[in-house]
Amino acid sequence: MQAREWRTVDKSEWDRGEWDDEPDKMQWQDEATGLPCLIVRNPSGALCGYVGVAEGHPCFGINYDDAKPVTPIDDDESDYIDVHGGLTFADFCADTGDESKHVCHVPDPGEPKHVWWLGFDCAHSGDLSPKYARYYRERGLGLSDRYETYKALGYVKSQVAKLARQLA
Repeated sequence: MQAREWRTVDKSEWDRGEWDDEPDKMQWQDEATGLPCLIVRNPSGALCGYVGVAEGHPCFGINYDDAKPVTPIDDDESDYIDVHGGLTFADFCADTGDESKHVCHVPDPGEPKHVWWLGFDCAHSGDLSPKYARYYRERGLGLSDRYETYKALGYVKSQVAKLARQLA
């Protein structure tokens, strides 16, 4: 799968931040595992990470609550996937016809298109969603008052790699 990036989100109404220079969607193949990976910005501006598994994989087609790591990161925690906020998504590609958005990928010839995506989001308590940063500032609520931090591209990409290792 070729590495690709898309920049489609209008961020003009958001406060300036490190999200300004980040892509809104990325796809790549994890070097260590060979699994397809995605990062997609959600409507609130937070990044979400996904790893795809093909038919025959033990997690193919199951609910994210039932997903178990194939390769545990830590033997003491082998009964659940260890990723930021836990898994919050499991589904096939969103068939919208717009590859620049949503959970979907562009496979190379010979690569499976029919994959099951398992993913997580960075819009939990303690996570800053860029769309709302201005809202907090305009009400006199500094980000330090809210204890929220933006989970930037590098962090999310490392969590995607961690998820890929657990699913490999």
